[in-house]
Amino acid sequence: MQRSEKPSWLKIKLRTTETYAGVKKIVELNKLHTICSSGKCPNINDCWSRGTATFMIAGEVCTRSCKFCATQTGKPLPLNEEEPMTIARSVNLMRLKHCVITSVDRDDLKDKGAEHWSKTIKTIKKENPNAIVEVLTPDFDGRNELLQIVFEAKPDVFSHNMETIRRLTPLIRSRAKYDLSLDVLKQASDAGLLTKTGIMVGLGETEDEVVELMRDVRQVGVRFFTIGQYLQPTKQNIAVAEYVKPEVFERYKQTGLALGFDNIESAPLVRSSYMAESNKYFNKTAFE
Repeated sequence: MQRSEKPSWLKIKLRTTETYAGVKKIVELNKLHTICSSGKCPNINDCWSRGTATFMIAGEVCTRSCKFCATQTGKPLPLNEEEPMTIARSVNLMRLKHCVITSVDRDDLKDKGAEHWSKTIKTIKKENPNAIVEVLTPDFDGRNELLQIVFEAKPDVFSHNMETIRRLTPLIRSRAKYDLSLDVLKQASDAGLLTKTGIMVGLGETEDEVVELMRDVRQVGVRFFTIGQYLQPTKQNIAVAEYVKPEVFERYKQTGLALGFDNIESAPLVRSSYMAESNKYFNKTAFE
């Protein structure tokens, strides 16, 4: 059962700045979907106040119903063909040096949305040649021909989240499988892309299980890893099993560095794309 009071290290100091207002206005005027708002991210005020946002493409209705996620589930609307250019222009308006793109799952589409992903990446890169494009994609059911469509668009960073340890995967992910997600990351690494993944803790996993997952993703070539505290976004989502202490996050970080990850972001409020633009490994010269 989830505790009624969050510990002190999870208290969020809200701030709204002129930059926050500017980002909010761009998002609203362009009718953009962001995982910041649809996913009820605890860092929305901080990120938007720094002029960053994670764009969510292919609509705001997901065909899957994972127990940790607050995104709406149901029958999605048709794809918006103007979305790639709208996102690209918004990246320009926000003057983003590092943009992160994610999406809902589109199992209703024959190509799972792969072509839409490709068009979005290519358009952003064309309109913003100096921006780093990081993608956080669905699994596309692990189909190589669909993943190749995304790979060939040449995102600078390819991310696909494991979300949780092997034992808990069937309990909290509605369709995705642990080994399939590993295979997606392996295919991306084998394609020469810089790969990244992330998990949530506080769902009932053990430290040994987290370390096992870290070893698994390193073996398939993942170089960047994020670990954050799961927070129950709505009453309909699975409850928090444990609030993991900051010292445990630090142990995970040190273990990951010893395993050979290039970089680990491990702290209670870390999310997949949080502070992505400040990662010293993600600068344009690293991709040239």
